[in-house]
Amino acid sequence: MARLSIGILGLTELFVSVTVHLLFGLYIFSAALASDLSQAVTDCLRPNVFNLGAWQREAEGRGQPPVVFEGSPPPIVLVHGIFGFGKGRLGGLSYFAGAEKKDERVLVPDLGSLTSIHDRARELFYYLKGGQVDYGEEHSRISRHSQFGKIYEQGKLKLENRVQIFIYPVLKDHVYSSSLAWHYPSWDERHPLHFVGHSAGVQVVRVLQQMLADKAFSGYDTSEDWVLSLTSLSGALNGTTRAYFDGMRPEDGRFMKPISLLQFCRLGVIIYDWLDISWLKHYYNFGFDHFQMGWRNAGLSGLVDLLLGNTGPFASGDWILPDLTIQGSIRLNSGLQTFPNTFYFSYATKRTRKVFGFTIPSSILGIHPLLFLRVMQMCQWRFPRNAPPPYKGYRDEDWEDNDGALNTISMTHPRLPMEHPNKFVADDSKCHPLQPGIWYYRILEADHIFFIVNRERAGIQFDLLYDSIFQRCRKHIIRNNMPPILPKQSG
Repeated sequence: MARLSIGILGLTELFVSVTVHLLFGLYIFSAALASDLSQAVTDCLRPNVFNLGAWQREAEGRGQPPVVFEGSPPPIVLVHGIFGFGKGRLGGLSYFAGAEKKDERVLVPDLGSLTSIHDRARELFYYLKGGQVDYGEEHSRISRHSQFGKIYEQGKLKLENRVQIFIYPVLKDHVYSSSLAWHYPSWDERHPLHFVGHSAGVQVVRVLQQMLADKAFSGYDTSEDWVLSLTSLSGALNGTTRAYFDGMRPEDGRFMKPISLLQFCRLGVIIYDWLDISWLKHYYNFGFDHFQMGWRNAGLSGLVDLLLGNTGPFASGDWILPDLTIQGSIRLNSGLQTFPNTFYFSYATKRTRKVFGFTIPSSILGIHPLLFLRVMQMCQWRFPRNAPPPYKGYRDEDWEDNDGALNTISMTHPRLPMEHPNKFVADDSKCHPLQPGIWYYRILEADHIFFIVNRERAGIQFDLLYDSIFQRCRKHIIRNNMPPILPKQSG
């Protein structure tokens, strides 16, 4: 009877989780689509305006690479997390809720929303520097996908898509060619970049920096000093216990449970990619194009193999979730360094508090409905007794504080398998001058998506946070061997 009740409770929780996540995904997608349709109608009704609207004109306007002047301030690169998207996806919706508009030189790359940390890091390099995305021969062989991806040549990535443009009162089918420019071809040690990563985006930058230090990009003489600073916003630096609630097996952190939220996610992604509807994938892409899962390449038999788990990213483990388990993060972190010439700052978030020795959610109305259930569950997480602890000295109570997606202990600084130099600060405006090679960190009262997607939730805190981040990048991060570069003041 006890097992039956636990099984019913588990299935109920699974049903609620699937429903909440599906509704939230549909809400984001429909909100973005409604905004684009409204803009298309407005452009159509406006006299002497080309019918395709501002969205296409902006895409076509990206055909020429940006001009980089000597002495201009380095760009700030905002790197999204899991299920995230960059500029150009989901129409006019901004993953960082418009924070990129606070500075004239901000880049928002679109990386695979579910691809592995390794693959994202490779894509980020070529997005910035140019050339053909090379995932690495050995890695591609093990993961069983194509070694090469998008081609950024002569500053442009040529794409041709057939997109349905909604123009009132009819639906027109239009074929167009768009060009995406490489974004910072002068990137090198003399022209380093600032990075701001949310959630898993932080680990993407850390892996990229290690690749730069290891000169892992053929034909480029790279170094770790190409990264001037890294700011972590709710960063997944040491993994999360949520991965186990969502469906990863705590015994190894590599594979999924047979019945879980992630299994539903897997099925949805496989069908989405196999259908390979070009205009839909242009709107939102999980990033698995190099696995060639579309029906043209895989066929019906390939779909069966994908669904049975014989092929694809979920079979090889080359996707994001294994990297977000505690064990996966330890494997990843074992090869990553904190470099002496790079500045690091981390904002950890939490929505929990202690009451009579118990950890509970700190707020009901302040937690997004998507995350409330997970906040409560993560407070009560206990590693299974039949599973080996993920590391020596592991204690469940250390991992109770969380923001609904990540544990607070994971977000402060790299600490597994070895703790990196770090310093807690109560007020990030009073910690200057910063010293490179040290992870400064601050803990904020917020859930995991408080500072992204919808800026209205955070209100004035949104502006205070991003103003502080951008001001630090522009005025307080200075290497001894390079003069400070301040943006020109208007007026």
